[in-house]
Amino acid sequence: MSHQNYILLAILWIAYCVIHSALISITGTNFLKRALRNRYRFFRVSYNIFSFLTLIFLVLYSNSEGGKTEPLFTWEGRHLFQYGLIALGAILLFAAARHYNMLQFLGVNQILQGRSGGGMAESGELDTTGVLGVIRHPWYSGVFLLIWAGDITLRELIINLILSAYLIIGTFLEERKLVLEFGDRYREYQHRVSMFFPLKWLKTGLSILTRASYSPAEAPPSRSKQNVP
Repeated sequence: MSHQNYILLAILWIAYCVIHSALISITGTNFLKRALRNRYRFFRVSYNIFSFLTLIFLVLYSNSEGGKTEPLFTWEGRHLFQYGLIALGAILLFAAARHYNMLQFLGVNQILQGRSGGGMAESGELDTTGVLGVIRHPWYSGVFLLIWAGDITLRELIINLILSAYLIIGTFLEERKLVLEFGDRYREYQHRVSMFFPLKWLKTGLSILTRASYSPAEAPPSRSKQNVP
């Protein structure tokens, strides 16, 4: 690929991410609600179709014949670690999907019920159980693992860096909406559970194991007051 093609590739992916984020931002959705009114219930399914079709175009262009380059990094000799990343990413995606109402996510429920809004969880409330009690965004964590689990060429490096930045920025934008929707409950959830990597969960587990590992015999002797003659 020429330098111009790399620049065009980066521009197309950045444009996709910016448009994708703008359409579901607080400002974007509020504007569309006012503009579309009752027709806003069709927005989610239209947005998903638009996102899917443009993503297919980008993937096809990125993998076109002119996009092939020599790898900067390969998993040759490290396939066990690579397969582990892929498996963990797939597990996170599957575990997260169990907590979400896919008809709501796709926009079908909004059309059938004749209204927009509502959380993505099955109950419509804030769900902090299962994998959501370990990390707040298991879907995004799974995508992170999957996009970086392949061989890296300059083309993939450009795309992966843009997608990684998009996921991080998009997560912060999404959390602003969740704070508005759930208020202090979500703030407490943010304080208790890590965003992408389960640091707080591991810290809590390690603390419990450390306390449990002390036997009474190993506990430091308590100081008792000595009788003064």
